[in-house]
Amino acid sequence: MKNTYPRLLPILTLALLSSLMACQKKDTTTDSYTAIKATFGTKIDPSNLANYNNQTKPAYILKDNTAGNTITNAKATLGRVLFYDKQLSINNTISCGSCHIQKFAFSDTAIASLGVLDGRTGRHSMRLINARFSDEQKFFWDERAATLENQTTRPIQDHAEMGFSGQNGRPGLNDLLTKLKGIGYYQELFKFVYGDQNVTEPRLQECLAQFVRSIQSFDSRYDEGRAVTPQDQLPFANFSQQENLGKNLFLIPPQFNPTGQRIAGGLGCAGCHAPPDSLSIPIVATMALLVF
Repeated sequence: MKNTYPRLLPILTLALLSSLMACQKKDTTTDSYTAIKATFGTKIDPSNLANYNNQTKPAYILKDNTAGNTITNAKATLGRVLFYDKQLSINNTISCGSCHIQKFAFSDTAIASLGVLDGRTGRHSMRLINARFSDEQKFFWDERAATLENQTTRPIQDHAEMGFSGQNGRPGLNDLLTKLKGIGYYQELFKFVYGDQNVTEPRLQECLAQFVRSIQSFDSRYDEGRAVTPQDQLPFANFSQQENLGKNLFLIPPQFNPTGQRIAGGLGCAGCHAPPDSLSIPIVATMALLVF
């Protein structure tokens, strides 16, 4: 009987090589986000991102200032990483989330928030919830930012807040962009989101604005009552009689006599905080100038 093993060797060798190549290919796919996994663990899975772009909202919310920057899960995820990353400050101590704290409605309990090197914000940190549904077309108290996108990188470049001002010997925004390009998880995230690793200010603005617009909340008692009541002026079933009276005071404009004394009507709070959308937006907070 002839020995057939030598003839089988090339076949077995080829099969083994094919198996090894398949394993290597699988490992390459699995390990393509090694820096993301090393930094964030299971919190970020590029193949199974959190839902940012398809959140539900109540039927009574009609406004949406998203404009041309439609929320996507990928860009909002990158925006969230940027929002909470202290490496966006000159000494790695302050992030956007340091002043806009989630448990305080993405605001701060301090009158003026702490910035880099003991700096302080010039105004109180505005809350960010439901910014997507606001009437505001411009941002900051003096409306110097024409859009939310333009606003997002201003605190980064503020000398007292995050410090990349380019003033008094401090690095500028281009230095930050270079810094971020050298960080492994940003190389992977920008490649995942944009197809390349280029880090630019417009991309930071686009992603940060998408994350901010994704921050929404409609679980207050007002929202619960409004969801089953066709008009704000009608009594809410989940409000007490006193609470509904308070709601009327909030909604109804005051009436004054010729000497300027209020003689009837409500308090007119809705003149600035018009329901239902504007009850949730930070108009007054943007106007809060600190006087020392």
